[in-house]
Amino acid sequence: MLVMQLGLILFAARLGNIFFEKFKMPGVLGELFAGILIGPYLLGAVPLPGFPAGIFPIASETFPISPELYGISTLASVVLLFMIGLETDFRLFLRYSVIGSIVGIGGVLFSFLIGDILTILLSKWLFGARLGFFSPPPLFLGIISTATSVGITARILSERRKLDSPEGVTILAGAVIDDVLGIILLAVGLGILTASTKSGNVDWAHIGIISIKAVGIWAAATIIGLLASRKISLLLKLFHDRTSIAMMALGFALVLAGLFEEAGLAMIIGAYIMGLSLSKTDINHVVMEKMGPIYSFLVPVFFTVMGMLVNVRLFTSKTVLLMGVFYTVGAVVSKVLGCGIPTLFANFNLRGALRIGVGMLPRGEVALIIAGIGLAAGLLPPEFFGIAIMMTLITTLISPPILVGMFNNEQSGTRKQIRETEEARLSFEFPNIQTTNLMVSKLLAVFESEGFFIHILNQPEQIYQLRKDEMIIGVTIDSNTINIDCDKSEVSYVNTAMLEVFADFEATVKALRKPIDSDTVAMRIQEQPAFKTPVHSQLAQYLTPDVLCASLRGKTKTEVIDELLEILDRAGLVKNFESARKTVFEREASMSTGIQYGIAIPHGRCDAVDRLVCAIGIKREGVDFNSVDGKPTNIIVLTLSPESASAPHMHFMSMISQALDEEGRAKLLACKTSRQMYQVLSKSTASPKRKKSEKRE
Repeated sequence: MLVMQLGLILFAARLGNIFFEKFKMPGVLGELFAGILIGPYLLGAVPLPGFPAGIFPIASETFPISPELYGISTLASVVLLFMIGLETDFRLFLRYSVIGSIVGIGGVLFSFLIGDILTILLSKWLFGARLGFFSPPPLFLGIISTATSVGITARILSERRKLDSPEGVTILAGAVIDDVLGIILLAVGLGILTASTKSGNVDWAHIGIISIKAVGIWAAATIIGLLASRKISLLLKLFHDRTSIAMMALGFALVLAGLFEEAGLAMIIGAYIMGLSLSKTDINHVVMEKMGPIYSFLVPVFFTVMGMLVNVRLFTSKTVLLMGVFYTVGAVVSKVLGCGIPTLFANFNLRGALRIGVGMLPRGEVALIIAGIGLAAGLLPPEFFGIAIMMTLITTLISPPILVGMFNNEQSGTRKQIRETEEARLSFEFPNIQTTNLMVSKLLAVFESEGFFIHILNQPEQIYQLRKDEMIIGVTIDSNTINIDCDKSEVSYVNTAMLEVFADFEATVKALRKPIDSDTVAMRIQEQPAFKTPVHSQLAQYLTPDVLCASLRGKTKTEVIDELLEILDRAGLVKNFESARKTVFEREASMSTGIQYGIAIPHGRCDAVDRLVCAIGIKREGVDFNSVDGKPTNIIVLTLSPESASAPHMHFMSMISQALDEEGRAKLLACKTSRQMYQVLSKSTASPKRKKSEKRE
């Protein structure tokens, strides 16, 4: 049952994620809604053949899901907080610690107090319940209200190119402080709840001891972790293999999480501290990269299970809905005021203060984890858990559009211009994209030989981060230019590395000046063994009579290539004729594409096409293609492939070479029409579907 439940959760989580992201909403909300939908309070408890209680039956009166499933969810929360700790930019944290502390402390203080007091007042008004300040529901809803999910805000800032703006860096730094303080509050809160009763009667002396113990353990573990981070990193590097390094780091996180739980604190606190400790090491992104598959499996399970814990039936109660609305409004106001007001005393104007306040609005992962801990421990009643989920959903949904609207106004959010940072950008331009890619690969190899760890932050956009001890260097590719971002003190180091790359490149160029026997390779193309599956059936998917010509009119290589390009253009397969032509002739200029047996295969890669396209023509009198066997060319196969997307270019070229064996060439040269050519190349006796461009036949 557990295995099947996990399978269904993975499907539902992924579909929910895709659906929400399609509408420009955070994917985690889709996972949460998927959990609500398939959970025990909705579709999960619907009887099915063989499952009379449903796939996700209500486990007990006190807790809706099985201990096993919640156990996996708890493990996922530990992994999630470990990754959040790893993602903490420690340099940013230190650099903006003052303003970040002001924003973080203000946000946490206002949110906790308003969340706690509002819960007490609303509970008395709506439920008639008399709760104290340190009663579990107010305490948990106060702590939940402090959390900030900066990932959502960071994505908006990145899209608007505002991550490095004064508001952007302040939000990021404030969110780090926010998370730290929120976790400390959780530790203190759990300590208080072990020393008090639900009625709110408090033993202040005992609470003082518990609070000091909780903060002391947290602070001591954090300081020790940060001080020992380099030694931990060196220990992990002894395993050499990157996967082993990541798994051992996760092992440390799990052990520390267990020790914190044993000490009466939450497991997630230990996991976060281990991640934070490793965040300032050069193996940080190595661990994050290798943890990717584990994260992708477990974390959606966590969000979906959190959705399953929501009893949607409770929202039929007007009192629950009303309290949810008031609590959400309080959560919004507390963040905007708590994070925004302090910035007015730190060079920000009202516009900047509002941007920062709204940027700190979204609640997410940490809020859900804290709510789940409260529900599982029986300290947070189901209706209050649902209210917490409602607040998390609404604040996460409303903040992105508001933030985008605020940044649409390009006016500054500061009263005085901020002094430029001490970072530098070095740019190196090269003649074409091929040279640029070659230089990047050599540059990364040079840095790797110097002991740097190479992290791919974004493969399609070619964004890299290079880390060694305290050095962090960013590398991005912009068309034919390599941009390198580093600290000003590291400019000389980067230039020295680039000089080594140039020297290595010069040596490579000198070696390539020696004659290369390309003719032998070209002649071997048609000597390869045949494909295991018939190539003709595979060729048919790329060919139609539209793109075949049984009698080319051109008399020179240039003329027949232009003629084939025009055929592709008339068939509507080329978006930019001149770009396609330029690409083909540039390739032809570097080395002739005439092979042997009267075949030539001119080709090129460009974004004038969306997929691999091909045109084939016959010139019975022959044309000079400077073939390797010195004979005239009778069969010309022109192909174009997209440059910025994958296409089976080499596979197609190999297939066409196999299809044009001695028998294939003889049959093709005997063809009088494009329809006959199609039947020979596809070995099809059926009449192909005619297209409008076939009329010329």
